[in-house]
Formats: sequence, structure tokens, C-alpha cells
Amino acid sequence: MSAELADGVERSAELLRGRRIAVLTGAGISTDSGIPAYRGEGARTRADPMTGQRYLADEAARRRYWVGGHLGWRAFASAQPNGAHLALAQMERDDLVSGIITQNVDGLHLRAGSSHVVEVHGTMRRVLCLRCGQVFDRRDIATQIEELNPWITVPENIVLNPDGDVAPESSDGFVVPACTVCGGILKPDVVFFGEFVPTDRFRAAESLLRGSEALIVAGSSLVVNSGVRLVERARRRGIPLIIVNREPTRADPWAHVVLTGGTGDVIPKLQELLR
Repeated sequence: MSAELADGVERSAELLRGRRIAVLTGAGISTDSGIPAYRGEGARTRADPMTGQRYLADEAARRRYWVGGHLGWRAFASAQPNGAHLALAQMERDDLVSGIITQNVDGLHLRAGSSHVVEVHGTMRRVLCLRCGQVFDRRDIATQIEELNPWITVPENIVLNPDGDVAPESSDGFVVPACTVCGGILKPDVVFFGEFVPTDRFRAAESLLRGSEALIVAGSSLVVNSGVRLVERARRRGIPLIIVNREPTRADPWAHVVLTGGTGDVIPKLQELLR
């Protein structure tokens, strides 16, 4: 850690000390766990992201989505929490962090031991039926896919996208899983591009922020509007705002301290200084 970054971490700790802290996390906090970020250095551009409208309207698009999702699922699901996730979980146990609002769908905060987590963009752990509302465990859907498509093989070395899928070479012959209750269309419980964050989730995030006295943004470029809206609420209240990200963010001008570095270095150091 550079002297400049270490000085910024010290100043951040002084601002945060004695305050209940909310944390907003993005893809950058999971890169040390092997899950790539959407943006920034080394990020892979997604030229054709799946939208909610396209998923519903185009059977071929759904087939490609489920092929890529299944091929990447086991590697995505086996990712382990890194030092930043673990440090935040410990900060919650120490009553320093009031909760985590995450834009990630990887579930790593919960696996690290954090208990008060608002997953504003949903989670890959669950799959929903869009007709009857039945909820399925993603592991059960993976089993169903393999029973329907016994020819499919998951390669050992794959290049994951941030949402845990891969770009399949072909989806020819792939049978898309359907709801085993009503036969309806299944969809992972995640917010696709062009979809709105469900109102109840955003209200839960707002409630967590209202009950806090400071906000740390960790690993998010704040390109997505839901994150910017939450940071704007913190700015209006005038509470300390600390941003930790390798790249510039839209909210840097509002921050009390901007820490240009990796969350894996900064968050554990903050935890050490605040305990």
C-alpha cells in the first residue's frame, strides 16, 4: 500500500470512528475471488448483454442464456469470499457496520458471514417461475439441466463473465428447463439490463442507509443508477462518504475521502484501525 493510500485510510478511519457504517459494494469487491468486474482495467466488454425484454420475447436468447449460465455456474458458485468480504463480516459482528447493500449477485457477503445484506440486484442462488411464482434453488435447476441435456459437459477452465456465465460456442439442441410446477418460463432472481430494481429491495436499502451514520462505497464505479441514488441520499444528509475503488466513480466529487486502490487491501486495513 502506497504512503498516499495509507494516509487516506487513516483519514477515513478518523471520520468513521464511533459511527454506524453502511456499506455499498459492487463487482470490484469480488475480483479477488476470481469473479471479473464489469468495468475498469482488465474488464471484458459485454457487447450484447441480456435484457429482460429480450429474455421474455426470444426463445433462442433464453436458450443461449441458459447454456452460458450453466457452463459458468459451478465455477461461479465455488468462488470463495476474500479478505474484504471477511473483514466486513467481522465489522458487522463488532457492531461497526450496520449492514451491506450489494449490487453483486454472487452471494459472497452472506457466505463470508454477514447477516444484514440487501442484494439489490438479486441473487444467482434462486430461480423464479414467471408464471406461478415458484422459487427454486439454482442447484436443483442445474441438476434438471443436466438431466435434460446429458450431452453437456462443463469445461474445467472457463472464462467467467461478471454475472457468472460464459459465452457459449453453440446452443443448438439445448433444452431449456421449465417450471416443474406449471411449465412456465424460469428466470434467475436477478435484475437484467433494462429492468428496475424491485421497489421492496430498494426501500430495504434506503432503510439500512437511514439507520447509519456513514457510508463506504467499496468496489463500485457507480454507473448503475440504483447505487448513485443511494449515494445521493447520503450526500444530502451530509454523512461521511468514503469511496474505495481502483477507477474513478461518478460520486468522487461528493466523497469526503476517495481511496484509489483495491478493496482487498483497503477494507481489512480499515477494519484493523476501527476495531
